[in-house]
Amino acid sequence: MDNTRTQDTFSQLNQEKILKIMNMVKNKEVSIEGALHLAQKEVYAEKDSQDLLTGSQFNFSIYKYKHYRWQKRILQIDFNTKTIFNIEKGTIKKQFPFSQVKACDDTERRRFSIVFHGRQDYELEAVSLDDKRKITYLLSRVIWSNSYKRRAESCSGAPAECDVIHEGLLDLRQKTSASTEWVKYLVQLREGELTLYCISLGGKNKTADPVPNTINLSGGNVSVSKENGCSTFSVQTKEHNYLFRIPFTVQNTRTENVSKLQNEWVSLIERYCQLSKGASLPQEGSQECTSSEADYEDFTVPFNEEKEEAFHSGVSSTTTGLNKPSSPQTKPEEGEAAPASPSLPLPISKAEAPPAPPAFPQPCSLSPSTKRTKAFHWDVVPWDKIQKSVWGSCDPCKKKIDVSRLCDQFQIQDMAVFSVNEPSVNQHIMLDRKVAHNFNIFLKSFHIKPSELKEKLYIIHEESGGLTDEQITALRRYMPTAKDTERYQSFKGSPSELHVVDQFMLEMCKIPHLGQRLDLLLTLRELPASMRDLEPLINQKIQASKQLQSSQKFVAVLEYILAIGNHLNEKAGKEKAKGFRLSSLTKLPLLRGKERTFTLLHALVEQISLHEPDLATFSQELTEFEAAPDASMKGLSAEVDVLKKELENVIQCRRLIKPKTIKATPQESQFCKELKDLIQKYEGELSQLSKRCDEMKKLYSNILVKFGEPQDLDSQELFGWISSFISEFRKACAEVMT
Repeated sequence: MDNTRTQDTFSQLNQEKILKIMNMVKNKEVSIEGALHLAQKEVYAEKDSQDLLTGSQFNFSIYKYKHYRWQKRILQIDFNTKTIFNIEKGTIKKQFPFSQVKACDDTERRRFSIVFHGRQDYELEAVSLDDKRKITYLLSRVIWSNSYKRRAESCSGAPAECDVIHEGLLDLRQKTSASTEWVKYLVQLREGELTLYCISLGGKNKTADPVPNTINLSGGNVSVSKENGCSTFSVQTKEHNYLFRIPFTVQNTRTENVSKLQNEWVSLIERYCQLSKGASLPQEGSQECTSSEADYEDFTVPFNEEKEEAFHSGVSSTTTGLNKPSSPQTKPEEGEAAPASPSLPLPISKAEAPPAPPAFPQPCSLSPSTKRTKAFHWDVVPWDKIQKSVWGSCDPCKKKIDVSRLCDQFQIQDMAVFSVNEPSVNQHIMLDRKVAHNFNIFLKSFHIKPSELKEKLYIIHEESGGLTDEQITALRRYMPTAKDTERYQSFKGSPSELHVVDQFMLEMCKIPHLGQRLDLLLTLRELPASMRDLEPLINQKIQASKQLQSSQKFVAVLEYILAIGNHLNEKAGKEKAKGFRLSSLTKLPLLRGKERTFTLLHALVEQISLHEPDLATFSQELTEFEAAPDASMKGLSAEVDVLKKELENVIQCRRLIKPKTIKATPQESQFCKELKDLIQKYEGELSQLSKRCDEMKKLYSNILVKFGEPQDLDSQELFGWISSFISEFRKACAEVMT
C-alpha cells in the first residue's frame, strides 16, 4: 500500500471516523486495503456535502440518446427555483419541477435514469463518474425532500443532508457467465435509498471503485425478504434481485448474532419501503402515464445501443450479433433493463437463464470471393398497398445499373489485420458478453489495430490522423471498469490468442489514464465549436437588452396600455394600477369587444393611430425581437459555466498525463506542446466570452429593474412576451387600417 496515499486520505477525516474504521480492522471486518477504501468513501461523501450543498445551482454536461445518436445537453439542477432544466445550446428544451422527480436509477458505467411521476424515464449518460456521483447525490436529496416534505432554508434553499439510519458491512452476490462471488460492501440505509460502497472487488483486486451504487426505495416497487439460512436476505426492485449475506466476523461468530443482524436489516428496509410506497403516489395535478407523447418527446427515446452502433457502422445488428438468439428480429419489450456493468454491483436477474457461450454467427453462407456491401435500411411499402400504388407497375429488372460502380462505392472494407485471426463461433470472450456484443459491432467499423490505439491518443486533430469524434465517444462508452482491468491484467497468454474484442480491451487496460485522455481529446474538439455557437447568441441578447433599455416609443406604448386598462377597470369597479407585468401583453388579443373580431389590441392601435401615430412604428427600435427568442440567458450562462469546468478539467488532465521523466518520446513532447498552446488559446477566448456573458447578465438585470419584473424571470419568457406582442400588434395594425 502507498503510505503517502494512506496518510493523505486519513488526514482528511476526523478522529471519530478514523477510530471507527480502525476498529473494523481490529475486529477483522475489513482488511487494511478495505479500510483505505472506506476512508476514501468518507472523503468523497464529505467533499460532496461541502461542495454541493453550499451552492444553489449546478450545471453538468450530459449526453442524451435521441434519433440513434448521443446528443450533448446541459443538465441544470436549480435549488432556487426547485426545477431541473434540460438545456441545448442555450435554449431551455424542458423543465421539470422537483415535485415531479420520483427516483434516480443508477445503471451501468456512466449512465443513470431520472424517474418522473406521470412521465417516461429520462435516460442520461454523465461525462465522468465523478459527475455521475454528484448528480445522483443531488437528485437523492431532491427525492428525499419530496418524499418527506422537509426543506432546509439554511443551505441556500437546498435540502438538508439526510442522516444515515443504519449501516454495516454486507457481502453482495455477483454472478457473471464465468463465476459467482461474494463482494464486500459498506451498505448505508437512508430515508428513501440504500447506498452501496464497494470495499473490495473480490479475488486479488486492490482497486475498489469509490463511486457508490444506489437502490432507490422511493419508487414504491421495492421489497425485501429473507432467504434460505440465517445469514442471507434479498432486496427486489423492478429490474433486479440483490442478494446480501451477513459476513461472519470476530463479533459475529455465533448463528444467533448473525440471525439478529439479518432480522434488523430486513425489518428496517421493509419499514422504509412501506413509507416510500405511501409517499410515492402520484402528486396532485401531475399527469398520468397516458399524457401525450409530445409532452416529453425530447426525453422519451428509449436507449438501444445495438441499433446505434449498427446505424453508425452500416452493419445490421442481426448479422453481427454476439450470442444473438436465432429467432428472427426479436424485439425487446419496452422498459427492458439495460445490461449491468461489472463496475457496479451485479444483481441476480429475476428470471435467469443459463449463459450461452459468446458467439459471432456468420450472417449467411457467402463465398470468400463475394464482396459484401452496406445495407440500405429503407422503409418497405406493405404488400396490401402495392397493387394500388405506383409500385405495382414498376419492374426494377428493366433498369440497367452499373453494378461495379455500386460495389466500389458501398463495399464493406475487410479488416485485413484481423482476417487471419477470425474467431471460431464458440471462442471464449473474457468481457461481459452483452457489453462485448455492442463493442464488437463498433469494432467492425473501427479500422485501427489494438497496438495503434495508444499512439492515436497523442494526435489531437482528426485531420492530422487522429481519432474521429464518434470513435472517441464510442471508446469512452466502453471504457474498462475496475473489474475488467483486474480480469485482463491477470491474463498471461499471447494477445493473438484472444478475440478482437478482448485484444482491444487488453490494450485499453494497459493505457494509463485512458478515460482522462479520451475526455481531453473530445473536449479539445468540442470547446472551440461550443464557443463559436455561443458567441452570436450572447451578442444578440446584449443587443436586445440595449434596444429595450433605450426604446422610448415602447415605454410610450406601455403608457397607452396602462391608461386604457385603468379606464376599463375603473368602470368595472376595480382599483387603478401603477404598472403591469409585461406578461399582460399577451392578454391584449384575448379580451374581445362586442364585435368578436375586435380586441383590446385593436383598441390600442386605434388610440395610438388617433393621437400619436408615430408610436405605431415602435418595433423599428426593437429589431432584435423580430423573431421569437430561442436561447435564454439562464441557458447561456449555464453553457458558459460548463465550458469553464471543461477547460479546467483539460488543465488538470494535462498535469496528470504530462511525462514525469525527462526522457519523453518526440511524440509525447509534440503532444504536450500542442496541448499547452491550445489551452492558452482557449483560455483567452473563453475569458472574452465570459466577460460578454457577465455584460449580458448585468444589462438584463437592469431591464428587469426598469420594468418592475422579478430578478429570477428568465429572458426566454420576457423576450418571448415582447416578440409575440410585436407580431400581434402588426397584425392588428393591418386589420385596423384596411
